[in-house]
Amino acid sequence: MDLIHKRAAIFIAAMLLPAAVSATTTLRYIDHEPLGGMRTRFINDVFFPAIEKESKGRLKVEAHWNGELAKSYDELSAVSEGRLADMAVVVPEYTPKELPLHQIFKSFPVGPAGGAQIDFFRCVYQQIPAFSAELEKANVVNVFFATGFPVAFFSAKPMNGLEDIKGTRWRSASFWHQDFLKNAGAIPVSMPWNDGIYKALQAGTLDGLMVNVDSGYQLDVQKTAPHVLLSKDLWLGHIYLLAMNKKTWDGLAQEDRAAIGRAAEAAYQSLGSAMERGMNEQVEDLKKDGATVRILKKDEVLKWQAATGYRQAQASWVKEQQQKGVNDAGATMEKVTAVMNETLR
Repeated sequence: MDLIHKRAAIFIAAMLLPAAVSATTTLRYIDHEPLGGMRTRFINDVFFPAIEKESKGRLKVEAHWNGELAKSYDELSAVSEGRLADMAVVVPEYTPKELPLHQIFKSFPVGPAGGAQIDFFRCVYQQIPAFSAELEKANVVNVFFATGFPVAFFSAKPMNGLEDIKGTRWRSASFWHQDFLKNAGAIPVSMPWNDGIYKALQAGTLDGLMVNVDSGYQLDVQKTAPHVLLSKDLWLGHIYLLAMNKKTWDGLAQEDRAAIGRAAEAAYQSLGSAMERGMNEQVEDLKKDGATVRILKKDEVLKWQAATGYRQAQASWVKEQQQKGVNDAGATMEKVTAVMNETLR
């Protein structure tokens, strides 16, 4: 090859190199939880690699965990603005003002678990456009659903059943669950999730925690509240939305948006079984750690459902939201209830 042709080849290669580099889009993802629990591991080890695979390497995810770039209550605004992140985990419970309709999910005391829980949320989004519209108003698009484990009752003292909570003090972060506790005869307590909880349990000023089993498990609540009642039917309604900045989403090529959709479909195929395994492992680990764990019978779960007075709580919430201008709160609650009833048949 003569000198002229060599120079031409080098020039062409130099011109092509930036194009090859720019062909890869890196999406920055933020999450307030550390990389270690079932949810974060599944997202990191299953969903994100699926995005890269389905896009044939055109999309990569740069993940930042444990609140490195934004805390839990700031993640929606961070991804909405698009400065700190292209994608973020969004927990609707942390932003009730911006996502009022998404609060409906936690208003049910009983619901599906595992894969059926994923199917429920996907069905809701397909049939009720108000939820996607609420996210769009917040300038985000949901690309994947991750969900929480069922509710468990961690008690400092032995309990024969959930009726034993009457007259005792129970901590819960959810305003829905605080209503349930009150209606069932307990004294709901709101306090920060810190060492004060352990001290209160030890001192006897707090009798127990109504919390998702994985939070109790990860934070060793069983050390001070070793008597655990739970059931897979005890619905938490905690949803983790993997939301993308709308401008970022709209700026992706159609083939890349389709690739993310295929990645989500592939991940959903194994998410239900991963949650089932995770639940069983946590129960066994609680027992190994000295906790007494009893799985509630179906009739006990139904008695709890009745004791919570959840329909009254839902009606009160709808009225409050309508007074705030959320005019479709009642209609949306009815539609979600219909999907829930169909799921539980």
